Amino acid sequence: MPSVAPKASIAGLIASKPAITGAPAAGRVVRLHLNEGALGPSPQAMEAMRAVAERIDRYPGIDASGLAMALAGKHGIDPERIVLGCGSDELIQFLCLAYVEPGEEVIHTQYGFLLFPMAARIAGGVPVSAPDDGFTASVDAILERVTPRTKLVFLANPNNPTGTCLPAAEVRRLRAGLPDRVLLVIDAAYAEYVQRADYTAGIELVEATDNTVMLRTFSKAFGMAGLRLGWAYCPRPVADTLYSVRPPYGVNAPSLAAGVAAIGDQAFQDATVAHNGRWMPWLQERFRALGLEPMPTAANFMMLRFPAEPGRNAEAVRPLLAGRGILVREMAGYGAPEYIRLSVGREDENRLVVDAVGDFLNGANA
Repeated sequence: MPSVAPKASIAGLIASKPAITGAPAAGRVVRLHLNEGALGPSPQAMEAMRAVAERIDRYPGIDASGLAMALAGKHGIDPERIVLGCGSDELIQFLCLAYVEPGEEVIHTQYGFLLFPMAARIAGGVPVSAPDDGFTASVDAILERVTPRTKLVFLANPNNPTGTCLPAAEVRRLRAGLPDRVLLVIDAAYAEYVQRADYTAGIELVEATDNTVMLRTFSKAFGMAGLRLGWAYCPRPVADTLYSVRPPYGVNAPSLAAGVAAIGDQAFQDATVAHNGRWMPWLQERFRALGLEPMPTAANFMMLRFPAEPGRNAEAVRPLLAGRGILVREMAGYGAPEYIRLSVGREDENRLVVDAVGDFLNGANA
């Protein structure tokens, strides 16, 4: 036993972290396991970072108003209600630390983002899992688990890792069914990829209520995961609270500059979405032709089901793919061991993974 023990509420957190099995071969690595943007960052964002490089001896502005103003202009929202973070992951943790008292409950969905229950436990809260309807979040199941101790509800929409998506009417029904004292946090990290007329990222709910937060990120469609840049749109009191608990210089200057430039590069954003719109159906069609079951998805990743028999299952395919330098995500940590999750890559990467899976299913296990 260590001399100084951690909080009891975080015991076992490391054990709950999903692992990536198998070491990739030397040489090229195809990263399809973290849902990163297939086309990388905007060239304008790269140039903006280079331009600010000589000024990194200065702290960035506390309010990071340049990026807040750019986001506000793009989405037609109030810049003073935008809070920036080191990825939306940091904002998830800040929300739990700021609003969840020890013993209060945080509801998340069965196949939701694993950081939700982790952040709740770090804050001393009690995670409560609401069963999904298949692999889709169930509003009724969430509402059934609300108790007098419930303080916060996390909803990822589209959901990671399943790629499923609730329509706007269901999200509104969830907000209407929750007590006013419960903060609803809509994590819309993959909103840019959604091509559904009945979808909302949550902006109008934030505008209409004082107890809803929307989270967004630059890590996915903007291709800037390495910069760790996310943002929250909040009711004014929630924004003020988050500013009271976050570090004053939490987002670095190169990230802020890149974010402003990326927001302004609409042509690159359109190309990223179009690439996903082309290659996601292509991947799913090829996997179906191999006899596999890709799940429908509204994002830039999918869950792919493998047969149950040993040697042909999801556990067996990962080491083969890793041996060819192709990384995918295992789903056992989410309670779905028969699946892997993989994201859309560049054209050659997509063709490589289809060929490798085909070889695996045909018995070429090397």
